[in-house]
Amino acid sequence: MKRRILLLSTVHPATDPRILYKIAPSLAKEYHVFCALPNAKSNAANGTFTMIWLPEFRSLFLRLLFSHIVVLYKCLRIRPDLVHIFVPELIPIAFVCKWLGANVIYEVQENLFKKFSIKTYNNAWLYRRLFWFFDHCARQHFALIFTEDAYLIEYDRLAHPAAIVRNYALPSFIDTYPAHRPLTGMSPEIVYMGVISLERSFDVIVVALATLKKCYPDFKMHLFGSLRIAQNEIEKLPGYDEIAENLTFYGYTDQKKIFGYARNAIAGIALLKPVADYPESYTTKLFEYMSLNLPVITSDFPLYGNVVEQSGCGFCISPYRADLLSEKLQWLIENPEERIRMGVCGRKSVEETYNWKSEEGTLLSFYRTWLKN
Repeated sequence: MKRRILLLSTVHPATDPRILYKIAPSLAKEYHVFCALPNAKSNAANGTFTMIWLPEFRSLFLRLLFSHIVVLYKCLRIRPDLVHIFVPELIPIAFVCKWLGANVIYEVQENLFKKFSIKTYNNAWLYRRLFWFFDHCARQHFALIFTEDAYLIEYDRLAHPAAIVRNYALPSFIDTYPAHRPLTGMSPEIVYMGVISLERSFDVIVVALATLKKCYPDFKMHLFGSLRIAQNEIEKLPGYDEIAENLTFYGYTDQKKIFGYARNAIAGIALLKPVADYPESYTTKLFEYMSLNLPVITSDFPLYGNVVEQSGCGFCISPYRADLLSEKLQWLIENPEERIRMGVCGRKSVEETYNWKSEEGTLLSFYRTWLKN
């Protein structure tokens, strides 16, 4: 009988690409996988794993009060052989599962020790202290998976094995979703995927696009991601009034829908300012743009430069330089042959290096080893 695996998060959306489209299908090749996410639907892709519904709350207090009771019930009913948690707030429940006989993997997807400095909610002093306490407990009792090499600097004293499973792209999944419509060549299109915030240079993007509009008044920009800026603050940004009609905000969107729009773009933007853990952590959108054959414009962090400049797939610029962003966008519009070449180079790099296949091997090997304990 296959071992039972429970993938568990009270925060990630039901269509989280790493959990739903990468980790769960990979593990389902060898295990009976249950995937518990907020507002998850009962059916799973190809029926390869089982989706479990959890309630959704943005407030950590409400999750602790309501969601965690549901989570505990699900754990007791499923009785998994291994529980894989994706957020630190679930560490106490993971200890209950361990007491009941399950192995536990704690996945670290961000360095919260640095990220708390820019969090705008669920950032009370008590929450920070509880995170510190339970995070250090987890280091002594659970196996850990990290999405970035740099996190090993913080997590340098571990009692159990650890593995790095990077969030690289999955080209076979991306290729399943073609463009919604053919390119017309009339209106340049730009795509942005990810959280929309000032830390991710949205203010700089707005100024750059206002400049671009002087030459290309009909450009379109598609923005897929949750807003972390109040609408009234967005409207006050310099240049916003000039380009508001050129922007389309879709909110958080399933990648299956995003890719169809993205294929028509002349570039994908992934600019992050050097705050929190951004300079030491890859933005996943970088590899997704590359998989889509899109030139990328990203921050001039050394970590990103090693990918973009060596691959020849785009530009690394200062996340504060709106003039450079506008200049690069205009260059890509006016040099279609070079734009296509950059896209091809990016796709080639993903197929050779930055793809999920190698990470899947690491994940499965780590699971096999840990389940022997």
